[in-house]
Amino acid sequence: MDNGFNGRQRASKYKRRRRILYWILIPIMLLILVGVGYGTFLFSKTKLAADNSYDNVRNGQASTLRTKDIDPIKDSFSVLIIGVDTSEKRASDGNPRSDSLILATVNVKDARVEMTSIPRDSYVHIQSDKKGIDKYTKINAAHAFGGPELTMQTVEEKFQVPIDYYVRFDFDAFLKIIDALGGIDVDVPVSFTEQNSKDEANAISLKKGKQHLNSEEALALARTRHIDNDIERGKRQQLIIESIVNEATKFSSINKYSSIIDAVGQNMKTNLTFNQMLSIAKFGMTNNIEIKSLNLEGQDAPQNGVYYYSLNEDSVQSVANEFANELNISKPFPNATPYQDENSDTKSSNE
Repeated sequence: MDNGFNGRQRASKYKRRRRILYWILIPIMLLILVGVGYGTFLFSKTKLAADNSYDNVRNGQASTLRTKDIDPIKDSFSVLIIGVDTSEKRASDGNPRSDSLILATVNVKDARVEMTSIPRDSYVHIQSDKKGIDKYTKINAAHAFGGPELTMQTVEEKFQVPIDYYVRFDFDAFLKIIDALGGIDVDVPVSFTEQNSKDEANAISLKKGKQHLNSEEALALARTRHIDNDIERGKRQQLIIESIVNEATKFSSINKYSSIIDAVGQNMKTNLTFNQMLSIAKFGMTNNIEIKSLNLEGQDAPQNGVYYYSLNEDSVQSVANEFANELNISKPFPNATPYQDENSDTKSSNE
């Protein structure tokens, strides 16, 4: 009987396409690229939005796993992408759990980005003396317990590599950006019915095929996962982001940039400064970047009726060492097997 394991096992081998880079550069690139080159007003507005998004996490201090401060793009660095849902209903429940986590390194010497998606149900240790927390639970709970800082700390503990920066965005950004663009064109990969942003059941129904989606329809496509699994949902989110980028970069969208900047600025938090964002955006535009997706392995591990995902420790250590190589630091697990994955996806950003 198929208990979902085979599907998750196949999903763990999913080869992420180069467009996943947008998870790193979006919303940063939307903030920067739409502002640069279209006049002083938009540039100033972009800078203001970036400044308002700044979060002085860890009191501006470097990771405790760093022996010195770093400066992108002079030094290779890591970034944790945190997706959350802070809709009105969920906000009333307190600080939300993270909905998606992507850990990436940027190797500035070799112009390469390596990344891995961390399943939201991964069973990990979360500890915070400040919050009085010391327990094993789902990794997405770290954000609920202690926001981006505890999420960064938890990922660091698991992988033993420094997390230099984070970018957090929420689903409200999807709604507002797509509204500002007047909708987006998407080739919907599957027919489905989903709740809307107000959690009204069966409010959105879409058929498979190319179509123009409004913000509620696009959000439903990005959020739905009950028809398959989190990895497949990740594919659909990439479709949405790609469609947003395609629409936003059309010449006809220039007059919409002011609203887009507002939407992104109001729905993003990061410890990257405006100048650092600008440097990263320029780096992405001026280099032929190699994109490599690393696959984490694991298996279903339910406990007392609660679903958890157990990461394979050998896989975690191999991926962690690969990240350490990219950051030019010592391997945290020197005895681990070197990372190998015949299904790993490597692309050029110019493809």
